Amino acid sequence: MPELVNLTDVEQAHRLVGERVHRTPTLSVTSIGDELGLQLWLKAELFQRTGSFKLRGVLNALLTLPADELRHGVVSMSAGNHAAALALGATAAGTTATVVMPAHASEVKVAATRRYGGTVVLTDRPLVEVMGEIAESESRLVIHPFDDPRIIAGAGGVGLEFVEDAPPLDLLVVPVGGGGLISGIAAVFKERSPATRVVGVEPHGADGMTRALAAGAPVTIVPSTLADGLAAPFAGDTTFPHVRELVDEVVTIDDGAIGPALRMLYERAKLAAEPSAAAPLAALLCGAVAAEPGSRVGLVVSGGNVDLARLPAFFD
Repeated sequence: MPELVNLTDVEQAHRLVGERVHRTPTLSVTSIGDELGLQLWLKAELFQRTGSFKLRGVLNALLTLPADELRHGVVSMSAGNHAAALALGATAAGTTATVVMPAHASEVKVAATRRYGGTVVLTDRPLVEVMGEIAESESRLVIHPFDDPRIIAGAGGVGLEFVEDAPPLDLLVVPVGGGGLISGIAAVFKERSPATRVVGVEPHGADGMTRALAAGAPVTIVPSTLADGLAAPFAGDTTFPHVRELVDEVVTIDDGAIGPALRMLYERAKLAAEPSAAAPLAALLCGAVAAEPGSRVGLVVSGGNVDLARLPAFFD
C-alpha cells in the first residue's frame, strides 16, 4: 500500500501554494439547515480560481517540480475542471499544458481551458490512452487529475480551511470523482477532527470508488452520469487506499437527486454550483446520508463551472 498523505503533507502544500489560491468562504446556511433540522456549513470552493478546488492540487504538483522536468510541458486528462486548473497552473509555472477531454465535454469547460492557455484534444477514445500517447510523443510530463499524492495534498487545503473556519463538525459530506478531493480532506479531518464522520458521494452511474471498495482494489468502469465532474473511469491506485483507510462511508445517488439540491443551492444559498458540487446536499435530501437532528454538518461545494445549456436536464 502506498504511503498515505497526512496532515503535515497538506499543511506543507497549503503553505507552498499560499496566496496563489483563494481562501474560499465557509458559509453558515441557516435557511437550508433549519429545513433539514441541522446546523449546516458549506465550503464554497466554487469561488476558487478557475471555478473549482482543482487549482490547489495542480499548483502543489507543479511548484514541487524542477524547471527541467517541465521544459517539454505537461499533459493530463479531464472532464473540465482539472483541465482549466492545469492550463492556468502551467502558465504560472512557465510551461505549457495539453489536456485530453471527452468529445462530449462541456463547451464551457473546453472554452475555459483554452482561455487559460491550454491545448485541448477532444476524443472518443479512452482518455488515459490518448494522454499516454501524447506524453510519449511530445515528452510531456503527466500530471494526473487525482491519482497523485501531490494533487491529494493540495486538495487537502479545502479540508484544512474548513476545519479551521467551521465549528467542530459531526458529519462532513464530500463529492467523489476519482477520489483526490476526499482523500486530502479526510487526511486533515482524521488528525484535526477525528470525531467527524467523513462520507463521500458519487452517482450510481459513476460508482468507481464504491465498486473498488467492494472489490478490494480499483476497477475500471464506463461512467454514465450528468454530473460530469464526477465521471472518473476508475478509482486511483493512490486514492483508493486513502478512501479505504480514512473515509467512513461512500454512498451513491441517482442523477435525479441532484436537481432538487441544485435548485436549493441556487435559490436558498445563492450559489451557482455545478451539478457535481450539489451531490453532497443531494445525498442529504434523498436520505442516502443520514444526520442526527441538530447535528453540525459540513458540505463541500466543489465547483461552479456551470454549462447553462445543460442545466434543464437536472431541473426537468
